[in-house]
Amino acid sequence: MASVAVETSAANHLSAHDSPRIAIIDIGSNSVRLVVYKGLMRTPAVLFNEKVLAGLGRGLSPGGLLSAEAMDSAVTALARFALLCESMGVDSMRAVATAAVRDARNGAKFIARVRAQTGLDVEIIDGETEARGAAMGVIAGIPHADGVVGDLGGGSLELVRVAGGEIHERLSLPLGALRLDAFRKSGRRSLFKQIDTGLKKLKWAELGQGKPFYAVGGSWRALAQLHMHLTGWPLPIIHQHVMPVDAPDRMIRTLARISLKSLKDVPSISASRAPQLPGAAAMLKAVTRKLGSSSIVTSAYGLREGLLYQALSPAAQRQDPLLFAAHDAAERMGRFADGSNADVGEALLRFIDPLFPAEPAQLRRIRHAACLLADTAWRAHPDMRAEDGMDMALHGNWVGIDAEGRGMLATALWVVNGGALASPHATMLRSLLPEPLLNLARQWGLAMRLGQRLGGGAAEPLAHAWLQRDTRSITLRLDAEAAALYGEPVVRRHRTLAQSMGLEAKLTLAS
Repeated sequence: MASVAVETSAANHLSAHDSPRIAIIDIGSNSVRLVVYKGLMRTPAVLFNEKVLAGLGRGLSPGGLLSAEAMDSAVTALARFALLCESMGVDSMRAVATAAVRDARNGAKFIARVRAQTGLDVEIIDGETEARGAAMGVIAGIPHADGVVGDLGGGSLELVRVAGGEIHERLSLPLGALRLDAFRKSGRRSLFKQIDTGLKKLKWAELGQGKPFYAVGGSWRALAQLHMHLTGWPLPIIHQHVMPVDAPDRMIRTLARISLKSLKDVPSISASRAPQLPGAAAMLKAVTRKLGSSSIVTSAYGLREGLLYQALSPAAQRQDPLLFAAHDAAERMGRFADGSNADVGEALLRFIDPLFPAEPAQLRRIRHAACLLADTAWRAHPDMRAEDGMDMALHGNWVGIDAEGRGMLATALWVVNGGALASPHATMLRSLLPEPLLNLARQWGLAMRLGQRLGGGAAEPLAHAWLQRDTRSITLRLDAEAAALYGEPVVRRHRTLAQSMGLEAKLTLAS
């Protein structure tokens, strides 16, 4: 069996690589997963992602034994992962095992077998490290998270208070999805008794009062998929999907009526995950009630992303993940090959800023991302650029942005690329946004569209132009030597923008 060189920390020996390939192997109680990332950076691209539901924690009680069948399945998967990492030229790897291996009497023997048969050095992390990693993953994906993180694995539940980009109180309970399912099969009374007994250990529940609960883990993500299905939610993006606190009640009732066969027909819910959902829903209801949570926010980021985030420098951790990713997309997909694509977006932002002087920082941030992405659809067919821009905003792998933010970003990119809000293609936008935000994002798009046409998609001409808004007009001021830029197509876009704000379009020349 071929082996692969392994590092125990993703931060080791990476300085020699501009964009190293970093692998994280997560040996959980339910699944064994490999994710390969491109680069140790704020929002690294995922090169490869594969999981195998080995079920190491199935039927396992603390101090029990991992089953031979589950260990065989896990070792087979890990051998494949080792070979794949070698073939991909992975520069650095971290392999971690969580609750099932940590709690099993033969966990150390299993790790030794993995080393002998695959060459992988696996680190058994304790509950504290697991909880910290999951919480840091949420902070990485939702930088302003302020509430309680709950990571429901197969073997354990980690609860962590997060605020201000830091983690605070923590609790680890041996109540993972597999164990909850085993209790449920013994009867509803047994399930609720175990949940109630476990949550009595939560001595800081008042710290979650009136704050969001951030749900991490495959079973809770599957519940979010079920919620989307039941409510007809139009945007199939798990990260930062928000559910009301009474959603678990509805899902518990649905799961009591629906057959497993029907449940498997719900998109993105795997057959092996379905039996765990009733117990997971019961736990979600109990813990959010205990905390007095205001809402349930699903996080696609968890332990693996947390491990990467902790390996970043403090300066990199402080970077905005949405704007970092938008800058990267602008450089890769923009029109100019001289590395100035992000500069164009920044120039566009400065050009239109005077039109929105009282805009809150959280809205300007989305407008900033829109400016960076405004020119990324240029390779598409001219008749499809609006759809291409909208699709990128709605379905791109962004973090640090919720569904409403995606809707505003999509509206701006739809409009800047020539899309009309009367089009049936834009129907989804109206389902995501209230009318005032829809109109504001449309104005963003029209303002960017003016700047793009004025400068021909380049940054330099915008240095000679300024916009000013008052109660009657939107004035475009140009340096006299740049007066020729104000051609007929620019005039049209200037007027359209002004009309969208109920104003007149005016031009002045600076001597």
